[in-house]
Amino acid sequence: MTSKLTLYSRKDCCLCDAMKAVIEKVSANLPLEIDEIDIDDSRETREKFADQVPVLFIDGRKAFKYRVTTKQLAKKLGRKPLKLFTMIAGFLGKGES
Repeated sequence: MTSKLTLYSRKDCCLCDAMKAVIEKVSANLPLEIDEIDIDDSRETREKFADQVPVLFIDGRKAFKYRVTTKQLAKKLGRKPLKLFTMIAGFLGKGES
């Protein structure tokens, strides 16, 4: 399953550049759909995120704000399918008892 990452950022932002670099490293090993939104392109997004960038959403849920390491992002992305598998296995196991 491919995860969708949405990064809200702005130009000339060193924290945004750092988060983009982490996303690039992680995406080399995982299939990801990546969307980057410059908050200054829209009044609505600029007002919503103001000085809270970068913000990274994974599949529509806020995952990280300001900073993330490659280890943190890989763990967050790697854990999701395992959780789903564990839930399904648990459900199937209960049905067989």
